[in-house]
Amino acid sequence: MSAFTLSNIYSNVLTSYAPKSTRYDSHKRDELKSVYKSIVKQNEDAPLFLMDESGESQKFAVNLKEDARELKNTISSLSSDYSSSVLDKKIASSSNEDLVEAKYIGPDDTIDDAPSFDISVEALATNQVNIGTFLPDNEMGLEPDNYSFDIHVSDTDYEFQFTVEEGDTNKEISARIARLISHANIGLTASVIADEGTSALRIESVNTGIRGENGLNFLVSDDNTSRRRGAVQYFGIDDVVLEPGNAAFTINGNSHTALSNNFTVDKSFELSLKGVSEEGTSVHIGLKTDLDALTENINNLAGAYNDFIRKAAEYTQNYGRSGKFMYEMSNLAGSYANALDAVGLVLQSDGTLSVDNNLLTASASEDDPKISLSAIQKFTNALTRKSNEISLNPMKYADQVVVAYKNPGKNFPNPYMTSMYSGMLFSSYC
Repeated sequence: MSAFTLSNIYSNVLTSYAPKSTRYDSHKRDELKSVYKSIVKQNEDAPLFLMDESGESQKFAVNLKEDARELKNTISSLSSDYSSSVLDKKIASSSNEDLVEAKYIGPDDTIDDAPSFDISVEALATNQVNIGTFLPDNEMGLEPDNYSFDIHVSDTDYEFQFTVEEGDTNKEISARIARLISHANIGLTASVIADEGTSALRIESVNTGIRGENGLNFLVSDDNTSRRRGAVQYFGIDDVVLEPGNAAFTINGNSHTALSNNFTVDKSFELSLKGVSEEGTSVHIGLKTDLDALTENINNLAGAYNDFIRKAAEYTQNYGRSGKFMYEMSNLAGSYANALDAVGLVLQSDGTLSVDNNLLTASASEDDPKISLSAIQKFTNALTRKSNEISLNPMKYADQVVVAYKNPGKNFPNPYMTSMYSGMLFSSYC
């Protein structure tokens, strides 16, 4: 099998099954090296054990790893790019989040200079949509043969080939073409839409805004393709039903356009347009007060922690073989319980946290909230370390039968055995 074919297969698998990544899944080279070294070091003294290879065991470990990653990313989002403390994060405010969502991305050391402004949304950025001809599901008007067509995207032409065999139907071939386009990872998604015994191909661009030739983001043609022509006209997939458009808006009365509904303003705010403003109205964007930002951040932290605990408890209950994870999390939270309770975070019997907003606000209103709320930051740091530990070795919490222990301190790391004990080393984000 050629390297090109293997590359295509690998790309298709990642496109179809890889978890959704965020900017917090991107790391510097030295950070990735640190992860690798941690795994190798961990395996150096790891005991030899037999793993439970059942499907439920694998599901338990994968879900635990993904939820630990999500918790860590949430904690990262609650701190700024200039501080690791959840007590420093500044939060943008929008007078109408149904129309415009805002996120502060500027430096905290220039917070007093952060602008506030009014924005009015005149039009949202849209993508291009092609919808083909609705054809009878169980018929086929193309002769058996090898067909192909070209799609022009971002100054690049991509050829797609498919075969029509005797007995194939319109719906089967449409589904096959949709998979080819969607899995090609060229910025387009395709699907089959049905209507009373007929179906048609729907192709749309992932990107919004006018980016291509003739005001279109992609063009479909088989005029100069290598195989038999006729598929484009038969399926009608060159029919543009929605042309792409740019976002149009005004900021403090000045007109602007953008290719996307997500953009930054003055390197301080990241805006997401959600709707169109009524004539004569606008949305005010600014910063929340330090007290409001602080209490919202801590409530978001408690919510993320509670989601993590509830999901993990459900996995453990369904798996039913290892209570080690819940025991460790209970010990971690318990060690901070008294200090957290004093500032408004109360540990519940099920391991979750409830928030006493009156007590939390009172603690955050003291002269130096970093001191009065220091227990929350310490608890957050402990959660970050724990989520890293779980991500490195989720199999630690699966059912295991230890066969033999290694002699501590007298072993050599084997970099080729990393996946045996850590599990799930290779993924789209590591």
